[in-house]
Amino acid sequence: MPWYSVFLTPFSLLFRLITACRNFFFEKGILKSYASPIPTLVVGNLSVGGTGKTPMVEFLLKNLKAEMSLATLSRGYGRKTKGFIQATSDSSANQIGDEPLQIFKKFGTEVPVFVGEDRVNALNQIWEKSKAIGLVILDDAFQHRKLFPDFKILLTPYSKPFFKDYLLPAGRLRESRKGAQRADLIVVTKCPQDLSEQKKDEYRDQIAKYSSPKSPIYFSSIGYGTPYFVAGPKVGGFSNVILISGLADDRLFLEYCQQYFNVFESFSFGDHHEYTQEDALKIIQSESRFASEKPVILTTEKDADKLKFLAKQGLLKEIPIFALPIQVVFAPHEQESLLSHIREKFNIR
Repeated sequence: MPWYSVFLTPFSLLFRLITACRNFFFEKGILKSYASPIPTLVVGNLSVGGTGKTPMVEFLLKNLKAEMSLATLSRGYGRKTKGFIQATSDSSANQIGDEPLQIFKKFGTEVPVFVGEDRVNALNQIWEKSKAIGLVILDDAFQHRKLFPDFKILLTPYSKPFFKDYLLPAGRLRESRKGAQRADLIVVTKCPQDLSEQKKDEYRDQIAKYSSPKSPIYFSSIGYGTPYFVAGPKVGGFSNVILISGLADDRLFLEYCQQYFNVFESFSFGDHHEYTQEDALKIIQSESRFASEKPVILTTEKDADKLKFLAKQGLLKEIPIFALPIQVVFAPHEQESLLSHIREKFNIR
């Protein structure tokens, strides 16, 4: 915890009181939770951003879509619109948000992608649209207590697990650590690939202090694929790059790229950053300084369409833009165990 957090502690205590009262009211039925007409699975966290929710949603879609009809629903954070919207081939990040757009680009018509602030109302509208959907996976709805989901997956990052964190604003928690009791399954994300069993046991012991004894705990790491072309002049191969990312935590992205590419410069923006002409000019100036080395822009999948939009406007159009795909990686036995829990819950055969 930063040294200045001591001055924020009174505000964290107030925040704790507010969130505790809210959860108490929902648990006692004073505030009502509603079931969905379609089975639901929530992927969420206790902290603010950076836990890997969207890659986890994509992992579930990839591994379950052949077994049942799936859809996704999120708030669509960062979009300029409101209300219930279904993603189409004409959708933009401004319309539905960068993460739902990323999912739509990967799965297309195989998996309907929806956004809506009011998840209960959105689920009812999805039900009216298609009664063939067997499961809706919700991205970031762990604190959306108005919905009573069928299954809840809680994510916590290895570098800053919830059991070492504190409530806002002194820390990054959106509710107390006891919120983990609501999770049906917990995943420690962004782990080192060589994480020892001893370290896993240490994390399990700490998590078990707050979670339900019935909730299994798994460990995942991040894997990266081959960069793919997004916009600009096409090139065969490359090793020289300028990195651009708009993530809550881009540490692993930067570390990986610095290991496998020649990184001339990196631009780190805030989560869900909306790129401007000023940003483009800074990137162009950077490329000009290293023009003789012919660097390309390497970015995240989440940022790819936003930079592609700038290229379509005439900005960045002279620089090749590539996206680095990301995926969640489990040890084979943990992956099968995790998926078995979900299949059992939703009677997937």
